[in-house]
This record gives sequence, C-alpha cells and structure tokens, in this order.
Amino acid sequence: MDHALTFVIATLCLLAICYRLYGVFFTRKVLGVDDSAVTPAHELQDGKDYVPTSKWVAFGGHFAAIAAAGPLVGPVLAAQYGYLPSMLWLLIGCVIGGAVHDTVVLFASMKHHGKSLSEVAKTELGPWAGWCTGLAMLFIITITMAGLSMVVVHALERNPWGAFAVSMTIPIAIAVGLWERVTGSMKNASYVGVAAIMACVFAGPYIQGTALGELLTLKASTVSLLLPVYAFFATALPVWMLLTPRACLSSFMKIGVFGLLVVGVVFINPQIQFPAVTQFIHGGGPVLAGPVWPFISITIACGAISGFHAFIGSGTTPKQIDRWSDILPVGFGAMLAECVVGVMALIAATALHPADYFAINSAPDAFAKLGMQVVNLPQLSQEIGLDLYGRTGGAVTLAVGMADIFTRIPWFHNLASYFFQFMVMFEAVFILTAIDSGTRVARYLIQDFVGDAWAPLKRTDWMPGAIGASVVACLLWGYLLNSGDINSVWALFGVSNQLMASIGLIIGATIILRLSHNRAYMMTCLVPLAYLYVTVNYAGYWMIKHVYLNPAAKGYNLFNAAISITMLALGLVILLSACRKWRALLARPAPDASRELAAAKA
Repeated sequence: MDHALTFVIATLCLLAICYRLYGVFFTRKVLGVDDSAVTPAHELQDGKDYVPTSKWVAFGGHFAAIAAAGPLVGPVLAAQYGYLPSMLWLLIGCVIGGAVHDTVVLFASMKHHGKSLSEVAKTELGPWAGWCTGLAMLFIITITMAGLSMVVVHALERNPWGAFAVSMTIPIAIAVGLWERVTGSMKNASYVGVAAIMACVFAGPYIQGTALGELLTLKASTVSLLLPVYAFFATALPVWMLLTPRACLSSFMKIGVFGLLVVGVVFINPQIQFPAVTQFIHGGGPVLAGPVWPFISITIACGAISGFHAFIGSGTTPKQIDRWSDILPVGFGAMLAECVVGVMALIAATALHPADYFAINSAPDAFAKLGMQVVNLPQLSQEIGLDLYGRTGGAVTLAVGMADIFTRIPWFHNLASYFFQFMVMFEAVFILTAIDSGTRVARYLIQDFVGDAWAPLKRTDWMPGAIGASVVACLLWGYLLNSGDINSVWALFGVSNQLMASIGLIIGATIILRLSHNRAYMMTCLVPLAYLYVTVNYAGYWMIKHVYLNPAAKGYNLFNAAISITMLALGLVILLSACRKWRALLARPAPDASRELAAAKA
C-alpha cells in the first residue's frame, strides 16, 4: 500500500461489512434486543435526563462525546512501529473489541435503568466489585486528564499564536453561554462563536512580536501548571457558562475537521512514506520505549477499544435511546465511525517522512542518537513559522501532517501556518472540554467516596465540599502531568483506560450469561477480554519494572508505580468476583428464550 486512498477504501468497506453482519448478529442474537420492550428513556421520561431521542441525534451526541482527542493522538504516537501494526489493531480491535464493548455497556446500563457502570457492577457482581469499579473509575478519570493535557503542552509552548487562539476560546465560550442564557437560542450563539474562534486563528500572526505575544510565549512547565489551575476554575463555574457552550462549539468544529480529514485524504491521496514496520517493533523507540506488543494496544485506545467510552455508555446515552434496536447505530456504529477517525490520523502521521516524524516526536538528544537526517521539516518549520523540533505529544505531528497534506493544493500552499494553528486549536479545544467535564466527574467521585465517611460531602451543591474535592482532583492529575514525559504518562493512561475496557467486557459477559439462552454467546465478550486483560497486565508490569521503578529511566516515578499496582489489583478483584458469579450462573439452567422475551415486554 503506497497511497492513502487504499487505506481509506479498505477501511470503509471492511467496517461496512462488519456493521451489517457482526453488528446485526451481536445486537439481535447475542443481546436479543426487542423493540416491543420499553427503554429507560420512555419508562423514566422526565424531560431532563431521560428523554427519548431519535437514533441519528443520539448517534451524533454519543459520537461527539466519545470521539475526542484520543483517536487523533494514539495512532500518531503508535506510528513509531510502522503503519501495519496500527492499522491491524485499529480494525481488528474496533470490530472484535471496541464495538462489542461500547454496545454491551450501553445495553447493560439500559437494563439497569441507565445507571452508571459502578452501579451495574454492584448489582451484577456484588457490592465489593461495585466499590472497586467506582475506585477504578476515579483512577482512570484522573489519569485521563493528565494524559490528554500532556498532548497539548508542547503544542502551546513557545507558540504565542496557538496560545492566543486557544485562550480566546474561554471568553468566547462564556459569551456563548451567556447569550444562550439570555436569549434561549444556542444555535445562533454557536454560529457567532465558531466565527469568533476562526477570527482568533486568523488574528494570531498579528500578536506575534507584540507585548501580548511575549506574554503568551510560554514554557512547557508554565503550560503544565496553568492547565490544572484553569481546570479548578472551570469546574467551579456552572456547566451552562463554560462546559456546555464549549462542547457545543467543539461539536461544530469536530464535524468540519473530520470532514476535511476525509476530503483531504481521499482527493489529495498522499503517499504513505512509513514502512509497514520499523526497527522499533522490539522496543527502544524514542516515542514509546516498549515493544509493539503490548504497547500498540495501550497506545491506541480510542479508535480501537476504550474504557473511557464506558463513562458515556453508562452516562447520558442510555437515558436517551428511543428504541432498543437503536443500540446498533448508536453503540456499534459510533465506535466504527471513531475507527475511521483513527485511521485518518494514522495516515496524516505516516504521510510524513519518518525522519521528520521522529524529529518532532523525540527529544533532541534522543533524535540525535537515531542517526537520521530530516527531509522536509526545515521547510515545514519555515512555512509554519514555528520551531517544530522536539514537540512531543502527538498533537504537533498531526497538525503538521494535516497542514502538509492541504498545502499541496496549489491555492493553499501559502496557508501552512493557518492550517497548523487551526489544528492545534482544534485539538486543544477538545482537550479543554475533556478537562472541564473530566475534572467535574472526578470531583463527584471524590465526594461520593469520602462522603461515605462524612455525609455532608455527598451533597454536590455544598460549596466547601465542592471546592475541596475540586482542589484534590486538580492536584492529583496536575501532579501526574508535571511528573513525567509523554512516554510514561500516556502509557499510564493507556493501561488504566484499557483496564476499564476490561471491566466493561467483564460486566458484559456477565449480563449475557445471565440473560441469553445460548451461553456460547458469552464468548463475544470473553475473547476480546482474554486478549485485553493479558495485554493490560503485561503492559502494566513492563512499565512498573522498566520505567516507574527503574532509577535510570526518564519516567522513574514511585507514585506512578503505586497507582499502576493499585489499578491492576482492582482489576484482579473484579475479575475474581466475576468468576464466582459466572460459576454460580453456569450452575443454573439456561434462561428460556420465550420466557425472557415475555419478561422483557412486560
């Protein structure tokens, strides 16, 4: 495969076939969805949380929630191993693992009236497993904030244009929120907000060299400190003032940029310059230190299989599903669509010359040891107007790759800097939205856990408790953000995220075993679970041994080691609880299909 169009056609054809065959089989036969049964959206309809929504609107909302920065960054980092391992994991992992995981978690939550995954685990596996699941969710959301934040640190350091465009999204989002609050119209406010954001991108060059530009020329350490400080204030604001309008603005941008990704790759059809595999598949790479397995599967989470999707699949989405059959396009279909985004990001990275890619994603001393000579990077740096060397994290690579593709169009060849800064701002907006909502979720989880010992903390409207929990949440992920490099922190994020996916598959296997008349259907969850659980535990062990507890490693960190050990222990407790439950269920007669159908209709 020499050109991108081959990847795109193969991906779209394969995913369409899998949706039509495996997706229909999984939802109709394995889960036994039946539209004559009432969904929680109708049963508990309240006009606020439980609202029956058309399947395509529900699909759009679910896809916007799960397809954040993860599918754009993970494939870029994993390109270190070549295009073949990433492409295989994206396609196989998505169909066999991710689509099954997202669909079964959504189904399980709906079977329990739209409750969270920890509550589902408590009912299906017992109170101890439910408590461990809740604690694991707290660890995962905390680590996710650190992993995603690190993506934009090097994109904004020494980049006043990008820092200006990104920082201006905050007052713009607040203005949109206030507009909607006064007029009641979010649609018109969003149009003006998107136009204002675009204007800030085009105004960026004019602030360079000014006093404001000097102020916004930030060091990486400064950006790393500002992000958790921002998160604290953003969490304290009402959701209508910043979180909701920013999410609305990012949805508009997401649709536009994903469309540009597809159009650019299809019509420009760039050549793939990476080999199928590189010399780093056995480890020792400058981007990811570990070997291709297990690190390909924890580096590419979103786009293949992601435990973070369980927060969405057991959060707002199950309360909006109109009919049970809508699980197919919303749960299964949205995951396949996210896989397409991941493939596009992989193409953007591998269309760069390998030496240019490694020069961006490696520290200068690490790149010097590779003995490579950059090819197009000096010219790209000049066209973009920014020193691109050593800007690790994946965000800069994706922005450079997209800018390089679009500037091949003759009438766009002088706009490289604008394409680059727009992509940086685009990724940063996604990540800031995730920081807003993720820190708020972490605050709720902290209040819930500590509230078991001190009842007032259970009240989310009690200001001292909300402020204290927000400070703790920001300090936790802020410490992780400032304690390592992208190699160690993204690996920690990958392990925690895929451990959450394992928990989702464990719960899915349990509910299939309990409800299905054909117990062999349980294998649809057990097969990806077996691979993922072994992969996660080996990756965690490798990082603990070779990085977190290795004083000679750059990512040496006892705190990260303690977190990893705790998470793996929680996963083991949940698996053992599930095995006991499976043994008890297997000792009972299999459910009768007609009886189950009658119960579902009732």
